Amino acid sequence: MKSNQNRRFFIKSSAIAVAGMGLGVQGFAESVYPKWKGNLAEGTRVGIIGLDTSHSIAFTKALNNPAAGPEFSGFKVVAAYPYGSKEIKSSYDRIAPYTLEMKNLGVEITDSIADLLKKVDFVLLETNDGRMHLEQALEVIKSGKRFFIDKPIAASLKDAAAIFTAAKKANVSVFSSSSLRYTSGAQSLAAGKLGKILGADTYSPCVVESTHPDLFWYGIHGVESLFTLMGTACKEVVRVSTADTEIVTGTWRDGRIGTFRGTRSGKSGYGGTVFAEKGIAQIGDYEGYNPLLAQITDFFKTGIVPVSASETLEICAFMEAADESKKRGGAPVSIDSMFERASLIRS
Repeated sequence: MKSNQNRRFFIKSSAIAVAGMGLGVQGFAESVYPKWKGNLAEGTRVGIIGLDTSHSIAFTKALNNPAAGPEFSGFKVVAAYPYGSKEIKSSYDRIAPYTLEMKNLGVEITDSIADLLKKVDFVLLETNDGRMHLEQALEVIKSGKRFFIDKPIAASLKDAAAIFTAAKKANVSVFSSSSLRYTSGAQSLAAGKLGKILGADTYSPCVVESTHPDLFWYGIHGVESLFTLMGTACKEVVRVSTADTEIVTGTWRDGRIGTFRGTRSGKSGYGGTVFAEKGIAQIGDYEGYNPLLAQITDFFKTGIVPVSASETLEICAFMEAADESKKRGGAPVSIDSMFERASLIRS
């Protein structure tokens, strides 16, 4: 995502400049994000599971920066467990350099999730490989700690439902979301800026990974934007797929239509168009991770989830229905049939 790439470039350039003055990259990092002396008070310590995604680095830099905004004050990432996918090369190759970077940010690296959970109050489950999320989430749930699961919540509707079921049984609060949900444009339109939303078209990159259903890996960003605007109660899905493009059309129970375009060629980007009672508007540009992180820290404070389990499960069902439609040559697939296939009752 361009804005974060620019931030990373700035930090890298600054580190090189400081290295020329004799501090080195590690010295620079520790001067900005000092190692924590002694124990932080309970209720402030955040742990990260999974150092195979840039999100882990971005969240840590935001929370651990002494100049962080008031919405982040009081929370610090103090420990991290690196793994993380051991099978997906694009993820696995990041673990070693990201682990080193986290150490340079003053974060303790643990040998196990169990060890991590002893040192923290809240958890960011960041592992890029959604197939690992159920097993890792169950370990966090047993500890009773609130936690956030980054996209995708899992690699299947069935696993996502198992996470929420276990969390509810243990009375543990958890939610999952893409950062695209919290762009200011999407939020204001969803809140009724132009009246009732009659339809929406969203888009995002849609890189695929053979270990995950197609949209789960990256298309989920644009799908989450679509549900942010349209809400739940999608009835059926139709998908048209080519080498470069995905077009997924959802029909809602009230007759409204929403589409997601996933791209794999040309200039990439995130956004969309909303068709509402009082006008037509663009969602606006992606605004980085901080709006989502502000929702996460508020959730850590209150335990109130900003995205319901039922909505997240419907998003998973939408993406699985899109895969099924592709297999059937673009035939319509009902969302309810995806819940039934997973032996679930749709709420």
